[in-house]
Amino acid sequence: MTRLTGSALRLTVFIGEHDRWHHKPLYAEIVHRAHAAGLAGASVFRGIEGFGASSLIHTSRLLSLSEDLPVAVVIVDTEERVRAFLPQLDELVTEGLVTLDGCEVITYTGRGHPRTAAGTDDAAAGRGGPADEQGDGAAREGGPPDGKGEKSL
Repeated sequence: MTRLTGSALRLTVFIGEHDRWHHKPLYAEIVHRAHAAGLAGASVFRGIEGFGASSLIHTSRLLSLSEDLPVAVVIVDTEERVRAFLPQLDELVTEGLVTLDGCEVITYTGRGHPRTAAGTDDAAAGRGGPADEQGDGAAREGGPPDGKGEKSL
């Protein structure tokens, strides 16, 4: 498992839901290439309304003429690894917006990885344990008691 904490770079690609790369959704191609490049993770978020350089408003509202909703692909990894991935985006993204933001990774833990094993960073920091079996961090101090805490990338 990749260990990622501290200073990182967030890459966000804003495109349309119907944008394609060789008859395949562009967002899927970006995610698959990020995975093949060994990046720490990627997520795709579908917007409900927005506009970009074309100034056309895309919305999910009923009776709308446009169903090409905005999509954001978010990738977080070290600055070196994200910047090394940028040439692939140059090839893929012909319309859209690509942004880079510095961020700080607080938690990066995969599903199914033991968080309570003796000697792990999580156990030593007082995180994890029986109340946190799902690994979502909700049982940490300050997390909501309903177990629906915010998940980290």
